[in-house]
Amino acid sequence: MPDALLLLSFGGPEGPEDVIPFLENVTRGRGVPPERLAEVAQHYLHFGGISPINALNRQIITALEADLADAGLDLPVYFGNRNWHPMVEDTVARMTADGVRSALVFTTSAWGGYSGCRQYDEDITRARAAVGAGAPELVKLRHYFDHPLLIESFADAITAAVHQLPADRRSGARLVFTAHSIPVSADLSAGPPAGGGRLYSRQVAEAARLCAAATGFAEYDVVWQSRSGPPQVPWLEPDIVDHLDVLHGKGIDAVVVCPVGFVSDHLEVIWDLDNEASTRAAELGMAFARAGTPGTDPRFARMIVELIAERVSAGPVRELGTVPGYGCTVDGALCAPGCCELPARPVRR
Repeated sequence: MPDALLLLSFGGPEGPEDVIPFLENVTRGRGVPPERLAEVAQHYLHFGGISPINALNRQIITALEADLADAGLDLPVYFGNRNWHPMVEDTVARMTADGVRSALVFTTSAWGGYSGCRQYDEDITRARAAVGAGAPELVKLRHYFDHPLLIESFADAITAAVHQLPADRRSGARLVFTAHSIPVSADLSAGPPAGGGRLYSRQVAEAARLCAAATGFAEYDVVWQSRSGPPQVPWLEPDIVDHLDVLHGKGIDAVVVCPVGFVSDHLEVIWDLDNEASTRAAELGMAFARAGTPGTDPRFARMIVELIAERVSAGPVRELGTVPGYGCTVDGALCAPGCCELPARPVRR
């Protein structure tokens, strides 16, 4: 039985003075020019320099602590981030001081791929190394993109979004799923070396399929958002804003957008969808409704408890899809060696 649970997330600034240091952490080692950081910083400063992600994660933790108690699981919950305070290194140091010797790790990414999976393993390794001798064993739980409780939550959010549209446009509304774009090369390397790649995009497509089926949509689209980096580097496309133009050209006058790739209303959801995409839809005369994310839905904390039960008491493994998921499962299987390695970046000239 583990001693604790670590909720491990991306992190976000909680005031204007945090924005640039946070972005420097996000982009460390990538050679991103200062002018690009200043440009992205404006997205955060538009909302007072505060990302909602930390506050939303604290809400998840509060709900999770109650559900763990109800399930009879005596697991204190710790909170750590990759890119901003509380930094995972500091959290693991505190866990060590508290006498934690082993802990499960739940990450706020449901997906495979480098940034959504393997990089969290690297975060864990780095934090344990920073603490040194006596650092607790940390084991990351599995992917959960097709867990029934997650799909149910998204499905109910889609249904609620449909009812936000004008009544006379609901029947013809197009359902569009979005997830964070990544470089095509990173998607090609996502998954075990022998698995054919594209694990991330396949998992996103599978989650979208399950959500569409649960809400009765026979037709839907999967698009991407939040791309960054040099324009000459191919990323997953199409972009959500460009896709709205395409839908408009086909005569579609209403759209429901579901950010299936996001656990919570991160700043990218608010900026890219509630700001840029909704503005473009209004310019096109298109009714627009955005489905909520599942993080604050009570079922999300219950899902985490189920994932823990899989590991500690051989509880049932509940998954709806046919695309594989990886990570720590009931049989203790971990990601394959070489899984989701970061592709080499091109040399800048």
